[in-house]
Amino acid sequence: MRSHRFIAAGAIALIPSLLVMPAFAETATIAPGFLPNPITIKGVAGGAIDAVSLVNRQSTPTGECTGFTKREPHLTLTLRAFFNALSIRVQSEEDTALVIEGPGGVWCNDDEDNKNPGIAGQWLPGTYKIWVTTYAKDRTPAYTLRIRESR
Repeated sequence: MRSHRFIAAGAIALIPSLLVMPAFAETATIAPGFLPNPITIKGVAGGAIDAVSLVNRQSTPTGECTGFTKREPHLTLTLRAFFNALSIRVQSEEDTALVIEGPGGVWCNDDEDNKNPGIAGQWLPGTYKIWVTTYAKDRTPAYTLRIRESR
């Protein structure tokens, strides 16, 4: 499987040609003050695995763990340091949900902004697995994921 790595540290994007990452992008590494802000990643959601069975929970403080996805995360995001205010939001023409597993636990969300999921707050350094799920098994709608730091 092809993989591109996007690393943003301080105020310099180290790979400016990947400001909008293609659907096969699988990893990103960022530090506070990253540019561009937000980072935009395009991909294809969904799969055949129930999100509840993937993360072994029905809900989290940020929302329900719902939908279907693939076993491998759509994105693996590494945070090099603590983020005081970081948000991850998904936009899609179809109704999607978000599942994130990382340091400190699992977070899920559905319909944070109408039919689009999002999770925002303080984030510990470490590696996060991110899945974009769909309501129907094996549906594969396109999505745009945005990672934004509030300063």
